[in-house]
Amino acid sequence: MKIAVLALQGAFEEHRQMLEQLGVESVLIRNLNDWQQHFDGLILPGGESTAMMRVMKDEALFEPIRDAIKDGLPVFGTCAGMILLDDKHLGCMDITVKRNAYGRQLGSFCIEHEVNQIGIVPMVFIRAPYIERCGSGVEVLSTLDNHIVAARQDHMLACSFHPELTADTRIHKYWLSTIYEKR
Repeated sequence: MKIAVLALQGAFEEHRQMLEQLGVESVLIRNLNDWQQHFDGLILPGGESTAMMRVMKDEALFEPIRDAIKDGLPVFGTCAGMILLDDKHLGCMDITVKRNAYGRQLGSFCIEHEVNQIGIVPMVFIRAPYIERCGSGVEVLSTLDNHIVAARQDHMLACSFHPELTADTRIHKYWLSTIYEKR
């Protein structure tokens, strides 16, 4: 199995290291040429969603990424990556996301909290968004203070927090298991 990690900005290296720890090959996607490789899934990392959108468009990646996800490419979006998946950006997941919902950098925090099908996991929230609205095909996996912070729809997994900034590999393993299910 090979997983692509969008490497335009943000916490892409931490996702790559998490995949390496799990024995999964990864490839960094920085431009359209990188996109031509074969891979089985895509991670959209945390970072700055506006910057990532701009660079995706500048590098002619926006449409190929959107089309691949809509055609069934498994994708995992964390924080800004979750924003990219919503109805206002790539338009792949039937969710609406509120940006910086937990405040600015000083409002960042860590907590241990339940994620359905996984258990209690460490969650790192950095200028984190949350999901304001889910369509009927979206399965809510975790809520915090009545706000949705993790959800799944078909081949897409999104969370407000940064599992790649912890030592806990279970969320990545869960997402990878959904790719194995699809095969």
